[in-house]
Amino acid sequence: MDADAQAWFVERTWQSPSWTVEDLLRAKGTRTVSVVLPALNEEATVADVIASVHPLLGTLVDELVVIDSGSTDRTVEVSLAAGARVVRRTEVLTELEPLPGKGEVLWRSLAATTGDLLVFLDSDLIDPDPAFVPALLGPMLLEPDIHLVKGFYRRPLSTEDAGGSGGGRVTELMARPLLSALRPELSGVIQPLSGEYAGTRELLEAVPFASGYGVEIGLLLDAHGIVGLPGIAQVNLGVRRHRNQPLHALGVMARQILGTALARCGMLPAAAGALTQFVQVAGEWVPDTAGVLVADRPPMRELLVR
Repeated sequence: MDADAQAWFVERTWQSPSWTVEDLLRAKGTRTVSVVLPALNEEATVADVIASVHPLLGTLVDELVVIDSGSTDRTVEVSLAAGARVVRRTEVLTELEPLPGKGEVLWRSLAATTGDLLVFLDSDLIDPDPAFVPALLGPMLLEPDIHLVKGFYRRPLSTEDAGGSGGGRVTELMARPLLSALRPELSGVIQPLSGEYAGTRELLEAVPFASGYGVEIGLLLDAHGIVGLPGIAQVNLGVRRHRNQPLHALGVMARQILGTALARCGMLPAAAGALTQFVQVAGEWVPDTAGVLVADRPPMRELLVR
């Protein structure tokens, strides 16, 4: 870790957040908070994620919104029954045809919510901790000039017991090594691809959003460019469990993240491409090529002022 990253790590990392909801309510003042859950076919887990946040609704949290990315299961019905407001991606910014990907619905959530501060939680979490939202909000509510808070955690694979830490394979093998090479000032960020994070509307509306899996690394790199290291913080969320994807699927994810990071660092234009992997069929290795969309949505602020 270089000297800037080391100094930031000491100053802006909360290993054991000790603030209470009451502390945050006193600090919140007139600011409002939106919690956003992007969802695609998450009927098995989304209700538990909503339940972990719902007790805060009306106090620390002002709105709780599931942004549905075209689910074909009962995600929408389950989310409504659990007490969340549901917005389908086609119901906001209706003049724009949706692009595929997680980043697309996060970008659209800016137009579907009103909070001064936004908290994003993945909707495939298993046994989500009710402390996630207060932990992520703490640095922004209690400290001046923090605009992005990343969660970090131990991440067991679904096949491991609670003491495992074999998850986050794309983070360990690609994202963190990439940041250490291209943007070493950010090498102290423990979970650059974390789906649990919070940001100010001021920042989030000022940056582009990668439409796919590159959204998190893109936001981190853009935040660094706008608010610098002092405007970014990270907080310990303990343990995070979710559905793990097979290695083959992680290749496409890694290619999207790589494309976004290289574009943000001025090394490669953001453009669609392809990734060829190889699979065995009847004992033979054959190519399996998938299209990879690396596309950005413009800063929401630019869209809203037109």
